[in-house]
Amino acid sequence: MTQAHSKSRQQAEIAFGNVQTQFFAKNNAVEELESIAEARNAKTLRLREARLAKELADRMSATSNLIPKRAKTR
Repeated sequence: MTQAHSKSRQQAEIAFGNVQTQFFAKNNAVEELESIAEARNAKTLRLREARLAKELADRMSATSNLIPKRAKTR
């Protein structure tokens, strides 16, 4: 069942659609939002890789510090 809107409502919907289309076409908002999301994802990946590398280095350092201590106690 379709719902009929008043003529003024239909005109307002059309006007809003036109303004919205002009905004997206003029300001390249979609491309800008995608660019921001891409940059955020790249930064997240870079920070994750740096964190994992640091955690690995910390584990290796802790392990290498324990080996001489164990050798002394035997």
